Amino acid sequence: MKLHDLKPDKGSKKRKTRVGRGISAGQGKTAGRGTKGAGARGRHARKGAYFEGGQLPLVRRLPFKRGFTNIFKIEYQICNVGDLDGLELAAGTVVTPEMLAEIGIIRDADKPVAILGDGELTTALKVQGHRFTKSAEAKITAAGGSVEKLEMLVTGALATVKLLPKAELEALKAKRAKQ
Repeated sequence: MKLHDLKPDKGSKKRKTRVGRGISAGQGKTAGRGTKGAGARGRHARKGAYFEGGQLPLVRRLPFKRGFTNIFKIEYQICNVGDLDGLELAAGTVVTPEMLAEIGIIRDADKPVAILGDGELTTALKVQGHRFTKSAEAKITAAGGSVEKLEMLVTGALATVKLLPKAELEALKAKRAKQ
């Protein structure tokens, strides 16, 4: 076999159809575009993907919405200092997110809890939470209690972004379960 014997595989090289080159070519006169209408005319007659034949385009039929949804937003469950005082707990009681969920102050013990400073506190409590406002922290310590900030359990979109391995996520969950 020599270089001049080499040929491409049969069917791998197909000739381009030359439209509008006379009736004998098979694609003469209207060049396969039919007669009249937007499709028979120039390139801009159909206006691209947006144009729907004169019908109101999908983009304009949909309701107008501004802004965006932040997928990394952390939604805290709120508990006020006044709510803790209303429970009438004994001095030195440890207030955990699980306890607050049982009582009904928050909905879910697994979601982060923020303690806010609205109301007054008279009992010395050991309060656990993921976030504390300065006023809440001041009121709890002024009543003789203490504040313990819990480590945030990373889940959802944040976990995907941080690319935590499953083993690390499980370790965080186990650590939180012990507390």
